[in-house]
This record gives sequence, C-alpha cells and structure tokens, in this order.
Amino acid sequence: MLVAGAGSGAGKSTITAGLCRALARRGVDVAPFKAQNMSNHAAVTPDGGEIGRAQAMQALAARVETDRRLGPVLLKPSGGRSHVVVLGEEVGVDDAVGYGDRARALRPVVLDALTSLRGEHEVVVAEGAGGAAEPNLLDRDVVNLPLAAAAGMPAVLVVDIDRGGAFAAAYGTWALLPEPLQACLRGVVLNGMRGDVSLLGPAVRDLEARTGIPVLGVLPHLGDHLMLGVEDSLDLRAPGRPGLGMGAGEKPDRPVRIGVVALPHLANPSDLDPLVLEPSVELRWVTRPGELHDLDLVVLPGTRATVADLRWLRGRGLADAVVRAAEDPAGPHVLGICGGYQMLGVEIEDDGVEHTPDPDRTSSLAAPGVRGLGLLPVSTRFARPKVVRRVTGRVAGGSSAVSGYQIHLGRVSALEDAAPWLSLHGTGDEGCLSADRRVRGTTVHGVLDEDDLRHAFLGAVAAVRRRSFRPSPVPYARALEDHLDHLADWVEAHLDVDAVLDLAHTAAAPEEAPGW
Repeated sequence: MLVAGAGSGAGKSTITAGLCRALARRGVDVAPFKAQNMSNHAAVTPDGGEIGRAQAMQALAARVETDRRLGPVLLKPSGGRSHVVVLGEEVGVDDAVGYGDRARALRPVVLDALTSLRGEHEVVVAEGAGGAAEPNLLDRDVVNLPLAAAAGMPAVLVVDIDRGGAFAAAYGTWALLPEPLQACLRGVVLNGMRGDVSLLGPAVRDLEARTGIPVLGVLPHLGDHLMLGVEDSLDLRAPGRPGLGMGAGEKPDRPVRIGVVALPHLANPSDLDPLVLEPSVELRWVTRPGELHDLDLVVLPGTRATVADLRWLRGRGLADAVVRAAEDPAGPHVLGICGGYQMLGVEIEDDGVEHTPDPDRTSSLAAPGVRGLGLLPVSTRFARPKVVRRVTGRVAGGSSAVSGYQIHLGRVSALEDAAPWLSLHGTGDEGCLSADRRVRGTTVHGVLDEDDLRHAFLGAVAAVRRRSFRPSPVPYARALEDHLDHLADWVEAHLDVDAVLDLAHTAAAPEEAPGW
C-alpha cells in the first residue's frame, strides 16, 4: 500500500516508519519502499549502494536489512540541479526540466523494484513524495498515485492538520486527481492534531460524504518527542533537533556546549542525533561568528557542496572566527565530518567534479586550488568514482570501536607529520588529529554512533573545558529502537491499523499488476 501526502512535511516518513514497526511487532513480514526521494541525507546498503536515510530508518523499523530496492531513485540536490542515483549508483545530473524525461524512463525500474520486494514480503508500505495531486507533475510522477495505479495497490492520504486547512487540502487533493487515481485513494489520515479530536466530528463526516473515503485515524501531534534520522531541511528545525535544548534526562549545571555550523548544503544530519540524545550536551546551531564565543566544541558537518559552503563560511565571517577560536589555547575543540573535515585542511581541489558546471552558464562553482581553513595538515582532491561503503575500525592507538559509512568524492591526503584519528579495517589510517588534540576530522559518517567513542571524546572535551559530562545511560542503538517503538505505539493508539492491514491485502498480486 502507498502512504501519500497532501503536501510535503505531512508526516509520511514518520507514519510509514510507525506502521512498519507496528506491523513487524504483529509478526507481519513487512518492508518499506520509496520510489523516488529528494534528499542529501543518504544511507549505505551492505553492498555499497546509496538510498535515502528515511528508508534506512524504515527498514530498521520493519526489522529488515537495507536494500537498494527500498529506494530505487534518489535525487541529491546541489546548486539548482540534482545528482541522480538509480538503484544505489549515481547515473547523471539533471535540472528540474530535464529530469522529466529521465523520470518517465525510470518507471519500469521503479515498478520492477517494487514488484520484486512485494514478491518477497507479505506487505510493502510504500511512501509517496511531496503532494499527491500536482497537476503539472502527474505525467512524470513515479512515486505517488500513478505508481499505486500501476502496481494495483491502495493508498491512504496523510494530511497535516496542525498547519490548518487540512480538510480543504484533503478534499482538494481528491478533487484534482483524475478518476483512475481517485479510485486508488482508500483512506485519509489526519496528522498532528492538537486539542480535542471530538471537535473534528462534523468535518470528518462531511469529508467522508463528499469523497466516499473513510478517515482511518487522527494522530495527535508528537510534541517534544525527539525525531531521529530526519530527511530534509523542513525537518531540521523541527522540535527535537539541535538548537532546542539538551537531550532527555537530568541536566547538569555545566553541560558540554556544542555548536553545529548550519551549512547551507548540510548533508547527513543524523551524524548529530547521538549528540541530541546526550543529557549532558547542549546543542545549538551556529550561523554568526559571535555564536562561537562560549562553545566547548564546534562541529563542521557534512555538506553536499563543500567548496560553495566554504565560500559561505568566509562570506559570513565564520571561517576566520573558527580559525581564531581553534588557535586560541582557551578556545573550543573542533570536529569536522566529511565535507566539514575537508574544509579544515590546507587546500581543496575541485575541477568540476563535486559541482558539475552548467553548460548554459559561463560561470561555475568548480574551483581548483581553493584554500582551506588550514587547521589540519591534509589536502582534498575531488575525483570519481564516488566512495560509497560501510566501514569499521578503531580509534588510532586506542580501543574504542568505530563503525559508520563513507559517501564522498573528496580524496583526503595526509601531509607530512599528520596524525590519524582513526584506523579502519581494510583501508588503514583515516581522519586527522591536530598536534594539540583539539581539532580532528573524519570522512566517516555515523562516527559518533558508537557509545564508547562518543563518551570518551565528549568526556575529554569536558575535562579540558571544565564542564560536566555524564554519559547517557541509554545506548544509542537502544534509543533508536525506543524511538521506533514509540512511533508504533502512537500509530497503534490512534490509527485503525487493522483497517490499514486489510487495505494492504486488497492489492493486486504482483504478477497481476496493471503496469504503467
């Protein structure tokens, strides 16, 4: 079945994850799916393919391994264009207009991936993208109701009631659809309700009478529940993200104060999730130089456009401010992850690899020999093929385990006397640690997911900075499971999951799907 939305940010990803965990807890063999995703937040499959982070979280919820088929098309936006990833491999770069022809050509790929998954699992919960009724996009839509019609599967429509206008959005979506696609809609879910649900009674009955589609549930707003693995910029400033206080639990008087530089092309923000969950950490966004003055740790996160974001840092005065802070013996520690690590080096060479020049423009962001911040003795050269892999290892010279994944075009080379931070199985030294141990960087996403490494690192920062740090008693892996179980409890309590499961079982057999 398909979980479609009346618009972006309606809660499709969250509800899909909750449904996957709820069904898995009932013993249903379930898998998630999203035909096309636009996000710079990616995960790596065991065989080295890229899929959207949300689908990896949904796979965890469903208790299945990540698989390229779960997200056959991933669009990674950069500079007005998107890098197109198909079945885990990057195949080209398109603008919004040019992608239309490619999208139509990808319909068989998408349907084959879905059909294959449906042949292996009892239920596949497919997530839509954006709004389900965009008349200008329906002829190229591979992810919403045209896909449901091609696969012969029912769909439910998720509407965000917290924004207002939910009933108009639900009715308008239905009314704009051609009749064959209207027929796919078999239920409505209202999401994000604040207040007394009984007040909605007349409006619910009116919507059902006008459309003939039942309202299957009204999900209350999740409030301050920490949202992990969020997918895009709409979610990053939502409740529970950095900048809105510390993790759950008892708060110390002198928490470790961490500032994350809010890069314009921020990628893989789940690197920050383990920090959000630490009760002794105060996390905030940094956008101006003055916000660095009272920090214990500055994080330069991953980015989809390293050179462009480095220019943004310089234009904001943040580049010089970070350098001054790092060179001040009384200043904060600095951590760079992937693109942030590359910025910390001496030089970055990009001859049109990271940012593909636009043939219709005379200028380009490609810039060989861009000066880095000079805080670590490394240099970066962008080159293909892209490195996409899972990694394991240990802290160099230590015992703390490392695990995570790499997705990058930048080849980072150590200069003379550079000290590695990590040692990876199969590839050796990785990352860099400054001589005074206050600046470090790595290309490994998820490096802070390992509890021992994170706690040792934050404890060392706290000791030097005379702050209070008590490690979270809940392992990060357990916190992820608790988060998904919370979503399942939320869905079970407020959505007719039996009706949803019955709907899913009305889908045509995979071999009998109508096709495009």
